[in-house]
Amino acid sequence: MKNSFLNSEFNLVKFPIFFPLIYGFILYLFPQFETYLLFFAANVFHVTRQSFGVCKLYTNKKIEINFQEIFIYSINILFFIIGYFRFYLPVINAENLLLLNIVVLSIILISSIIYIYKFQLSNIYPFLSGVIIFYPICFVNNPVHAIIMGVTMHYTQYLYLTHKVHKGRKKNRSTNNSRYSYLGTIIIYSTLMASFSLFGKSSNEMFNILIMIPIIGQMLHFYLDSQLWKFSNPHNREHVLNYIKN
Repeated sequence: MKNSFLNSEFNLVKFPIFFPLIYGFILYLFPQFETYLLFFAANVFHVTRQSFGVCKLYTNKKIEINFQEIFIYSINILFFIIGYFRFYLPVINAENLLLLNIVVLSIILISSIIYIYKFQLSNIYPFLSGVIIFYPICFVNNPVHAIIMGVTMHYTQYLYLTHKVHKGRKKNRSTNNSRYSYLGTIIIYSTLMASFSLFGKSSNEMFNILIMIPIIGQMLHFYLDSQLWKFSNPHNREHVLNYIKN
């Protein structure tokens, strides 16, 4: 138990202190192309992982879980490849978009029909949200817009889950925290990060570099989430998963 605590202390407290420096050094070493591509890949992986995790909350059937995992990961990997060939190595042009969207929507429709046929209609909504979350990459003009749309869907899932945990913990102990402090924290953080992101469009080089603050913050969020929502950890099962399922 002591070793487990020491590992958690390093993973959740000590390493995150140095994480911004490590990623900042990566940003310094590599040009924008590689760092933005890394950020896009981390977004797709993180959001896909959570989408699959949400699906697992609604079923215990191994065969259904395997189906969800294969299709959610495969389709989102496809979206990453499409994003790469549309924006980073522009092979897919505007003339190909209609055909591209027909093919992608056909894949989503067929996978959804198979899912309903095999497992009924009850759990189709978490599955469908997992496979369409990065679909905007097929039609937007800027990859950032696709990331924002996908992350917005992801964020609503995240807020719902964390709110359930927050409510469950409030019932088990006396606390003076109100829903206003919970919402206030979200609003302040969202406003700040959105403001820093807008500076990325500035022609002023000093303001332009401020976009790295939300990017580093997001990458840190991806890392911390991988630790806090790791339900193979007994502590997380007892103090997080328990409140989500009840």
